[in-house]
Amino acid sequence: MPVTRHHHPPMRVTDLVENRRHGAAVTCDTAFEILPVDFQHRANPYRAHVFLCRYSGAVDGEAYAFRKCYARGCPNNLCPHVSLAVQIANRYLQRDYHMLRSAGIQVRERLFELADMMVQFDQPPTPGAEVWTLHDLVAASREGRKVRADAALSFMSAVEHFDRQAQPQTFLMGQFPAEVDGAPCTCERCFACYPTDGGTEARDRAVAIADARLELLYAEFEKAGIDSPRRYFKGA
Repeated sequence: MPVTRHHHPPMRVTDLVENRRHGAAVTCDTAFEILPVDFQHRANPYRAHVFLCRYSGAVDGEAYAFRKCYARGCPNNLCPHVSLAVQIANRYLQRDYHMLRSAGIQVRERLFELADMMVQFDQPPTPGAEVWTLHDLVAASREGRKVRADAALSFMSAVEHFDRQAQPQTFLMGQFPAEVDGAPCTCERCFACYPTDGGTEARDRAVAIADARLELLYAEFEKAGIDSPRRYFKGA
């Protein structure tokens, strides 16, 4: 079993859960943002929408605030279509709500909504497209299906656009090409991000958060019998 790393103040949903399990009084509020972000993907820059949830509250009266990226979507083949990204984001979000609820932390369980975003795109997504999350791979393996997964990690430079301001941001992204009973699928996950001009301290903090999330994921993979290499952002 992996050793759970703690961050003070909390920087992950897991940190909130662990604080509560150790007897702390934890409050939690959420606020959603869907931001346009320009990603610098090698020689092919593109714009995507990133689905963020800002968590805030207090642990034993001490305030905390952090944000978590749940998905990104765009109208091309460089990442999931926006409508699929909404589904992916909500499935990961519902899992976090379950963790909070199981630990006895009350939170209003709202979800991301596509609302009027699709009017920005000329073509709707292909209906019936299958959506896979990393935890779907775990569930499939536990059901007895044969699952293999690779892991490719990258630091992706980007520029967020919020309130008429441009903020350089670096995203720690993971691509997981996988096979389920021989059929290929790909899962994508953002494990952390930090202001690009935040210096070594901001980068190191993001790497620690991302690697802690990866550590828990690989432990789930191993327990479910999924063959996957263990790669981390530290030293990358």
